[in-house]
Amino acid sequence: MTTMETLTKLQKKDIKLIGKFVEVYCKGRHGATERQSFSLPAGLGERRLCLECSEFMRYAVTRRIKCPLEAEKPSCKKCRTHCYNKANLAKVKEIMAYSGMKLMLRGRLDYIWHYFF
Repeated sequence: MTTMETLTKLQKKDIKLIGKFVEVYCKGRHGATERQSFSLPAGLGERRLCLECSEFMRYAVTRRIKCPLEAEKPSCKKCRTHCYNKANLAKVKEIMAYSGMKLMLRGRLDYIWHYFF
């Protein structure tokens, strides 16, 4: 994958954020499914995810790292060029909606800021 030196501050932030959202979604939607550690790149930590969510997370990290608009990166929601294929774009919208509500109810408004803005 990519080394820590080549990830920008924004890439690291976005990868940590999507990791948290996917972890909340996985725990809520796939609670009974066995989960394993998924290591985020560049020493950004680990998330406990099922196989399905690990595969999505691997895809999401790869797409974020390869984003062609890095210099002017808007939030994915407002981006003019979507990096995700249609199936994964629908999946990330589902994940963000589900996790956003859960995190907001837990008082984690700092995570929600990224979703709305």
